[in-house]
Amino acid sequence: MSQPVNGVYLGAGAGWNWLQDTDVNVRGAAGDTLRAVIPGADSNGTLESNDGWVGVVSLGYGFGNGLRTEIEGNFRENKTDTISGFGSESYLGIGGKQRSWGAMVNVLYDFDLAGMFGGPRWIVPYLGAGFGWARFQADGTGGIATGGSRLLIDGEDDVLAYQGIAGAAFPITAVPGLAITAEYRFFGTTKPEIETRVNQVNGIVTRGDVELSNDNHSVMLGVRYAFNQAPPPAPVPVAPAPAAAPAPARTYLVFFDFDRADLTDRARQIIAEAAQNSGRVQATRIEVAGHADRSGTPQYNQRLSQRRADAVAAELTRLGVARSAITVQAFGESRPLVPTADGVREPQNRRVEIVLK
Repeated sequence: MSQPVNGVYLGAGAGWNWLQDTDVNVRGAAGDTLRAVIPGADSNGTLESNDGWVGVVSLGYGFGNGLRTEIEGNFRENKTDTISGFGSESYLGIGGKQRSWGAMVNVLYDFDLAGMFGGPRWIVPYLGAGFGWARFQADGTGGIATGGSRLLIDGEDDVLAYQGIAGAAFPITAVPGLAITAEYRFFGTTKPEIETRVNQVNGIVTRGDVELSNDNHSVMLGVRYAFNQAPPPAPVPVAPAPAAAPAPARTYLVFFDFDRADLTDRARQIIAEAAQNSGRVQATRIEVAGHADRSGTPQYNQRLSQRRADAVAAELTRLGVARSAITVQAFGESRPLVPTADGVREPQNRRVEIVLK
């Protein structure tokens, strides 16, 4: 069963990276040389790269409500495939690589499909966005023009980076907190400016700089581990039906979802049984006591248990029980059904007890 990430987690992933066709604008003296020594050439071209790879590591924190934030380090690398453009000029002897290192701050949100519309628990889709820094490097990127001149782009530049994230986590039920992840990311930067030069056939070297675009599409598989993640909650035990009709029960337990005070369909069934049996056992007083688990502050849990008790009392009244016969109390986290450490979520402690007296 999936649970919202609550606390610190680590993640890592790797996969395929496609660097979109890169717009190249050679400027300065190098651009002047291109236009001067190559008939019909201009200073604008396109660099195409082969499929490359990407790796990501992250350290994050989940707030227990689907929202997560993290810091991330990433690396991407693609080899140069072709260089074209620059008027009618074509290039041979293509070589070099494009690399980038990045540090990002991401904000993500996990969608609880089961809680939203009763969807599956084995998959948790998420969306996110990030902003940060990247260092883009062109390592020996270039080629030889048909006229013999060589264009060489070699250097690095620090730029602003941004990304969008769409992914899904697949929880491993045997290891609480562990999940396999699958992601698509768009990663882009502002345009880096890198040193370039044109080596002419007469030995003259002309220098300038080049402005490049840097837009990436990445598909990755990864793993994520959330520390201190509680194991999946045990199902509430249900007593087997007896052979003969039993005497009406005098104590009823109504359970609630995490951080909720609204009544589920099952809760309404239990309250209806208590209301019906209050007349059969000739109860003169009905005690309604609210409780909460130890996730959250004692003050908040006291208020939450009060809201839960009030919700049950209101339902009993709606079903015909006299409000004057109902006593409402709230105990917060002070009387757990299952003792736990502070901060631990325990489904059986999120309850209201109805006692017929």
